[in-house]
Amino acid sequence: MLFLLAIVLGVLAGLLVGGRITNLARIRFRWPWLIVVAVLVREVVLLSPLNRIEGAQYAYLITLAAIVAWTIWNLNRLPAIWLITAGSALNLIVIAANRGRMPVAPEIAGSLLRRGTLGQYTVMGSGTNLNFFGDWITLYPVPEAYSLGDVLIAIGIAVAVFISTATPTRIVS
Repeated sequence: MLFLLAIVLGVLAGLLVGGRITNLARIRFRWPWLIVVAVLVREVVLLSPLNRIEGAQYAYLITLAAIVAWTIWNLNRLPAIWLITAGSALNLIVIAANRGRMPVAPEIAGSLLRRGTLGQYTVMGSGTNLNFFGDWITLYPVPEAYSLGDVLIAIGIAVAVFISTATPTRIVS
C-alpha cells in the first residue's frame, strides 16, 4: 500500500508542475520483468500455503537480493533510484540477519503473534536481530507496519515517479 501511495503522490506532484503521465512510458529499464517476478514471489510466499513451509522465506530473500542488484544496474536510468537501492539493501540486511524473515513489532503484528512466523515475517523480540531496521513504523491511516527501508523505498519511488512524470528529457533510454 505504501509503495502504491508513493506512485500516486509522485504522479500527482509531477502533473501539478506541468508534467505528463505519458512521460512514464518513456522510461526504459534493463530486465523490468525481474521486479514483477520479485513482487509475485513475495506475494506467493506470504499469501499461499507456502507461508507454512520452513525455507520458503529464502525465496523472498533471493528476490530481494535480485532487486538490490537490479536497482544498482539501473542507477543511471532513473533519478532517485539510489534511495530505492538503499532501502532495499537495508531490508535485505535485516531479513538476512533473521534467517530470511523481517521482524515485526509485536504491538502491530496482529495475527502473526499467534503463529510467531508467517512467510517472510516473524515477531520482533530478543531472539531477532537488527530490530531497529524491522517493521515497526505505522503510517496513519494504513494499518500496516513498515521498516526504515520501506520508507526509503517509498520516498525513492515518489521522487523517481515525480521527476519522470515532470521531465521526460532526463530519462535515459
